[in-house]
Amino acid sequence: MTISTATPSELLFSYGTLQDKKVQRANFGRELTGHADSLPGYACHQVAISDPAVVALSGKTHHPIVQPSANPADQVAGTVFEITPAELAAADAYEVDDYRRVGVVLASGRQAWVYIEA
Repeated sequence: MTISTATPSELLFSYGTLQDKKVQRANFGRELTGHADSLPGYACHQVAISDPAVVALSGKTHHPIVQPSANPADQVAGTVFEITPAELAAADAYEVDDYRRVGVVLASGRQAWVYIEA
């Protein structure tokens, strides 16, 4: 399954299962190319996943989830990917209701989308 042949124009920061090549192939029809980056001012914890399709694909019943931190020194490591608008819509469909997508500025200064605690 290929989502789009369009040129990637969106940046998506992932700190969790969207970094998994199997999850990428299932959601986007390809493996994504990315670069290490981090999300300053956020902290990470785990959330239980109840969607059986997401659990089956990721192989995990608990996924990482981030929320803004009161400690400005906190940061979350991950990968920033270049994706198409259609792939961003596919990522929205993959994420369960515990997450919402917001725009952030990464440690590199790049602006990207990230899924945080809803």
